[in-house]
Amino acid sequence: MEIKINKLQHIGVPVTNLQVSLAFYRELGFEQVTGSPFNHHGKTGNMAMMKHDQIIMELYQLPGDDLEEIRTRKDGHVDHVALDVSDIDGTFSELKKASFQIIEEQPVFLPFWEKGCKYFNILGPDGERLEFNQIL
Repeated sequence: MEIKINKLQHIGVPVTNLQVSLAFYRELGFEQVTGSPFNHHGKTGNMAMMKHDQIIMELYQLPGDDLEEIRTRKDGHVDHVALDVSDIDGTFSELKKASFQIIEEQPVFLPFWEKGCKYFNILGPDGERLEFNQIL
């Protein structure tokens, strides 16, 4: 069987406070393109699709009683989402000035790809790691 996959459609990120996460991603330049309530075990949760160019992040908050499901989840977690940038040092400086929680003290070089790459990570409101990466 051959399945034709066109592109990455979106990345789903569970959050504990949708409004806090919306503000965080907006500050990174994402805009909300849609949002909707959804049913989860007979209760109502909420989701928002945030878009930045071709990147779509689905942020979803489970109903209040089910938030512990996000905090204690043992499987299905994504380690990080990597965002491609053209100027890693400039991006690092801008996010540092804007007081984002940056994990590394400076962009880190890795000998990946032909000439290497540089990256750093920030933490989102629920501890999700967003990596900013430039292939050199």
